[in-house]
Amino acid sequence: MTVSELKRLCAAFPGASERLYGPPSNILVFSVDDKKFAYFKTSKPEQWRFSLRVSPDRFLELTDIPGIKPARYMGRFHWVTIVDPATLPRAYLLELLAASYDKALRSLSQKRRLAIAAGP
Repeated sequence: MTVSELKRLCAAFPGASERLYGPPSNILVFSVDDKKFAYFKTSKPEQWRFSLRVSPDRFLELTDIPGIKPARYMGRFHWVTIVDPATLPRAYLLELLAASYDKALRSLSQKRRLAIAAGP
C-alpha cells in the first residue's frame, strides 16, 4: 500500500482529522477528536514512516518483524513504526489501522462517539 493510499484511508475514518506539525517534530497526525490513532514522519531521513498504536500482544509480535520497530518516544505506549508500509500485506495493515482507530474512538466519551457515528 502506498503512502498516499494510507493517508486517504486514515482520513476516511468517521470523525478523523489530520494536522501537520512543523519543526521540530515534523509529523502528520491523524486523530479522532483529540485522540491520535496514526501519524507519518514528514522530514528526512525518516520521511513517510508510518506509526500507529497496537495492543500489547501485537506490539511484541510486530516488533519481531524486520522493518517494524517501537515508535520513538511512544513505544512505551505500544506504538510501532512501520519503516515501509508497502512491505506489509494490505489486509493486515488495514486491520492494524482499524484497531488503532477503534482504540482512539473507545477512549472518547459515549456522547462524542454517538455524535461521530451520527456524522456531520
